[in-house]
Amino acid sequence: MSGDAITLCVFCGSRHGAKPVYAEATRAVGTALAERGWQLVYGGGNVGLMGVLADAARDGGARVTGVIPQSLMAREVGHRGLDELLIVPSMHARKRRMAERADAFLALPGGLGTFEELFEIWTWRQLGYHQRPIALLNTAGYYDPLLRFLQDTVAQGFVTAAQAGMLLVDDDPRVLLARIGEAMANGKPPPDLRDT
Repeated sequence: MSGDAITLCVFCGSRHGAKPVYAEATRAVGTALAERGWQLVYGGGNVGLMGVLADAARDGGARVTGVIPQSLMAREVGHRGLDELLIVPSMHARKRRMAERADAFLALPGGLGTFEELFEIWTWRQLGYHQRPIALLNTAGYYDPLLRFLQDTVAQGFVTAAQAGMLLVDDDPRVLLARIGEAMANGKPPPDLRDT
């Protein structure tokens, strides 16, 4: 984790998506985290929402660290305009390095990789491996179907309400970053889910 400044780990798409609002919201996240004096760690790409995020954060004065596997760097999707670009041997190493540097986690719209990163870090929290905030930016209702499904997993008895409640959700980037900041300031540990 970081020293003085909060480091936000952001998961997001390597594509722009079908609606311009996805890039607009992503740009707002990068700008807002920079205004807060936070740092960014992300997947290191210069394509899609990843590139939009990194550029907005850098333009705002934030320190930006990217973590990218060698196989993706070789395809020239690594962002070469960052403060730090870590090239790692695998996707597993990428996720580990990002988590090690993060004080909180945020998922933006994205595809399979974003889903996998979100659910892994959420699983780690419910198992007690970390106590850091996890948030989801629901731009233009992108995650509405997923959120409905998650409600059903609680109703069906596979996920507890406490586990589902670990995820901070909002459709406003600035409001969501404020909620992440409040969660960090409160420092509340998650419930002991080994007993639930």
